[in-house]
Amino acid sequence: MGKKIWFLTGNLGKVKEAKQHLQKLGYDVEQLVVDVEITEPQADNIKAVAEAKITQALPHLPNENDMLLVEDAGLFIEHLNGFPGVYSAYALNTIGCNGVLKLLAHLESEDPVMNGQMRSAEFQAVAALWTGEGILFGNGICPGWISQKIDGEGGFGFDPIFIPFDLDAIGKPLAPGNYGETSTHGATFAAVELDKKQLFSHRMRALNDLISQL
Repeated sequence: MGKKIWFLTGNLGKVKEAKQHLQKLGYDVEQLVVDVEITEPQADNIKAVAEAKITQALPHLPNENDMLLVEDAGLFIEHLNGFPGVYSAYALNTIGCNGVLKLLAHLESEDPVMNGQMRSAEFQAVAALWTGEGILFGNGICPGWISQKIDGEGGFGFDPIFIPFDLDAIGKPLAPGNYGETSTHGATFAAVELDKKQLFSHRMRALNDLISQL
């Protein structure tokens, strides 16, 4: 059995992604559920949110020799000045994917010249890991654009409306309009298999950045 990592999250989709990825590297990932409310600070960056969560969760670590993982992510849409960003969870619970699509459609109707150019977006993720000695931070970004409609039944969050840019031969995201070695061929994150999604995933890039520091 590998080193135990407790993942503080209520999202089983995140646990599944982290478990599939980190078990290959020799880590045993389990979901950490606590009986107290973990609050999110009113911060303007996701690193501060992740750090606040991990600090609150440390007293609830089942074994002091284990590691504690917290991940925070957001969808940042360029022409919405980064909205929903750090408020992605709140936006998802209030206006949802349909609300984001309607908002972009409304803006495009007001400015036809910009039609199709307002959909540039990126997922950003920060993974924070308590190692027993301190907190390490990993960062990951997945650039892409917002689809015209909801597509796919997999994934979670804003996955049904996000399409990633293609990747080159070494996994680096390409500029829009370029075809790469790896592509979803216009499919959203929710419409591709998990193995395919993880090639692009901001979460996986954040975890890889994190593990490279261990």
